[in-house]
Amino acid sequence: MKRARNAPSSSGNGLAIGRSPLGDSSLTSSLADSLGLPDLGVVRPKDVRDFPVILFSDEQGLCLQVTGKGAPGPVCVDFVAGKMGYRREHGGGVGQLVAKAVGMQKTKAALHVLDATAGLGQDGFVLASLGCTVTLFERNPIIHALLADGLARAALNVDCAPIVERMTLMSGSSIDWLSEAGPDAVDVVYLDPMFPHRDKSALVKKEMQVFRQVVGDDEDSAQLLAAALDCARYRVVVKRPRKAPSIEGTEPATVVEGKSSRYDIYPIKALPAS
Repeated sequence: MKRARNAPSSSGNGLAIGRSPLGDSSLTSSLADSLGLPDLGVVRPKDVRDFPVILFSDEQGLCLQVTGKGAPGPVCVDFVAGKMGYRREHGGGVGQLVAKAVGMQKTKAALHVLDATAGLGQDGFVLASLGCTVTLFERNPIIHALLADGLARAALNVDCAPIVERMTLMSGSSIDWLSEAGPDAVDVVYLDPMFPHRDKSALVKKEMQVFRQVVGDDEDSAQLLAAALDCARYRVVVKRPRKAPSIEGTEPATVVEGKSSRYDIYPIKALPAS
């Protein structure tokens, strides 16, 4: 669930920022200024009526929260506990699909991966936990703020800190960076763009529902793929829902398929043995 989408006006998306009594007031004030968001101060999300989604700070960190009564729980970046904590400890190593797709079973080299559509950073964190150096781009400022907060908190954890040291979060558009970087700029470019979904079942996860409210779809995926192919040394990997079409343009050479998603692989040259 990652994307390299445009960075639309935050206020134009009906967003505001708020905090609990234990939230970080300096953080919310700074983000309100930098993102152009109305600052609601101390609020309860279920009481907010004027904004469908708020960027909310509490004792757990920064999150996206749908407002109103009966809203689903918050969406945040947490690498320490929960699903990502379990995956870090019991994820299956290089046998994980994303690791297979990147080629980690075929090389002992420490790969530099550019995660061009970082989103909540989950796949980037997995790759970094397996030894890759990962550069992450997330051009939507709201999601970028969530990811930056999650990385900062993970850096304080003794188990996660060495992993976070291998991760560098960049601002701006990955397309711009790729267009200027030139050939062999990174070993692998990893893409997980947000495509328009016609299947309503694709919107089951609360994260996806909130993301669509905040960032919409990536309309320039073909351009991103072309730029990635010009810069990757060994391969480009694109994550897609299992039955979704490939990105328009160059066809993938091979596919790694799971139960709900697949990885389209665009090889450029063989990975080094070591």
